[in-house]
Amino acid sequence: MKLIYDVHDKPRWSQTIVFAFQQMIAIMAATLLVPMLVSGFGLEADPAAALFGAGIGTLVYILCTRGKSPVFLGSSFTFLGAYAASIGQNYGYWGMLIGVLFAGLVYVVIALIIKIVGSRWVNKLMPAVIIGPIVTLIGLSLSGTATGWTASNGGSHAIEQAAKLLDGTDVVVQGSASDYSLVYIIVGIFTFLMIVIASVKGTKGMKLIPFIVGIGAGYVLALILTLIGNAANVQALQILSFDPFKEAFSPFGITSIVDYPKFFFLKAIQTNGTFAPIDGKAIANIALIYVPIAVVELAQHIADHKNLGNIINKDLITDPGLDKTLMGDGLGSIVGAAFGGAANTTYGESIGCVAITGNASIRTIGVAGIGCMLLSFFTPFVALINSIPKCVMGGACIALYGFIAVSGLQMLKRVDLGENKNLFVVSAILVTGIGGLTLDFGFNKLTGSPVLQITALATALIVGIVTNLIVNNGKLQEDEPSSISEHVKSMSEVDIPDAPKKAKK
Repeated sequence: MKLIYDVHDKPRWSQTIVFAFQQMIAIMAATLLVPMLVSGFGLEADPAAALFGAGIGTLVYILCTRGKSPVFLGSSFTFLGAYAASIGQNYGYWGMLIGVLFAGLVYVVIALIIKIVGSRWVNKLMPAVIIGPIVTLIGLSLSGTATGWTASNGGSHAIEQAAKLLDGTDVVVQGSASDYSLVYIIVGIFTFLMIVIASVKGTKGMKLIPFIVGIGAGYVLALILTLIGNAANVQALQILSFDPFKEAFSPFGITSIVDYPKFFFLKAIQTNGTFAPIDGKAIANIALIYVPIAVVELAQHIADHKNLGNIINKDLITDPGLDKTLMGDGLGSIVGAAFGGAANTTYGESIGCVAITGNASIRTIGVAGIGCMLLSFFTPFVALINSIPKCVMGGACIALYGFIAVSGLQMLKRVDLGENKNLFVVSAILVTGIGGLTLDFGFNKLTGSPVLQITALATALIVGIVTNLIVNNGKLQEDEPSSISEHVKSMSEVDIPDAPKKAKK
C-alpha cells in the first residue's frame, strides 16, 4: 500500500508525539484488559505495570529488529489459559514469571535455529494462497471482540470467542448477554463512523490521526449521554464509569498525580513463600503449561509479520529476518512480563493503525513505547484510559480488525481462485479456523487440560499447508514473482499524491 511515512521517515517531533499517542490509544484497551482478567484469576496485576511492560517490551523488540519492523507489542490474550492454570496450581507470581520466561526462551531458541538454517523456507511453505487466508482469519477471529464490546460495553462473549479461536482456551470474564444495549451500539458505530470520516474526508492532518478523532468523539458522546442518564436517573444511558477517577482521586494525595506501577517482579519478591514452593517439579509443570503455547504461536508470529510486511511493502521475513523478529518478540515478552506480568505479542491493533493511517515510521512506535512507560506513572492518564467505555473501543476495533482481515484478502489478489487447487486451500483454512478446530494431545491431570493443544489458527495453517502440498504434488513453490522484494521494488516507484511533506532525516 501507499505509505505517507515509511519506516525510516522522521516526522516532526510535534507530529510524532501525536502519532505515538494514537498508537498508544489503539493498543491500550486490550493491553490493560489482560491484567484485569489475571486479577480475576486470583493474583493482583496492575494495569499501569502492564502498560510499562508493553512499552519496554516494544523498545526491546525495536532494538532486536534494528528498527525495521514498525509494530507495538502489547499484553497477549493467548496465554490467559496458562495464567489461569499456573495460578490454579498456586504457583503465584513466580509461576507466571517463570512460565513467560519459558515461552520467551522458546522463541529465542527457534530464532537461533532459523539464523542457522535460514528463513527462505517460510516463503516456500507459506505462499500467498496460505498466508492470505491465515491473516484474514486473524482479523475475523478478533471480530467477535469488536462486536461484543460494541454491543455489551464489556465484551465478555467476544473475549471468550477470540480466546477460543486463537488458543482454544475457555476464558470467563465479567459480563453477560443481558449487557446488550442499542445505546452501546449507537455509541460504538458513531465512533467507527467518525474514524471513517476523519480518515476518508478529513484534512491531511486528520487522516493521520483518525483514531484520536474517532475515539475522542465517541468518548464525548458517551460522557454526554452518561451525564443525561445520571441527571434523569436512566441507567440505560449511563455508559461511562467514573470509578477509575474516584479510585485515583479519593482520597486525594500525591499518588493521585504520580504513582509508581506495582511491578510484577516486586510483587513476586514481596510474596515469596506465600504460594506453593517453586521446586524442580513445579518448574517442570510450569514448562508443560507454557511451552506448548509458545510453540504453536509461531504461526501467528509469522502471519503478523507477513501481513505487516505486505502493508509497509517490505519482506520482514528476510529483512530484518524472522530470526530477529522472533528474538525481539521473545525477549520483549520476558522483559515486559518482569514488569507487567503478562507476555507480550505483536498487536493487530498496531498493525491496523499503521495500515489505516499510512504511517509506518519506527520513530512513532519508539516514542509510543517510551510514552507508555512514562505515562504509567501518571495516575490521571491511567484513570482516563481505564474510563474509556468498551463500546467506544469496540467501534474503533471494527476498523482495526477489519483492516487486518482485508489485508489478508489483498494478499490473495495474485492468487487465481478460479483454480480448484487454490480454492480448496483457502476454503480449508477459513472453515477449520473460523470453526475453531483444535488438535488435543494427552491430558494433564494437574491443569485439567490437554498436554499439548494445537490452536485453531495453527490447525488451520497445518491443514492449509498439507492441502497445498497435495494439490501441488508435494512441491513447494514461492509466489510469482519469486519474492516479495520484487513487488516492493515496483511499489516503491509509485508516487504518493498529496502526501504531507516529510521532515528531513
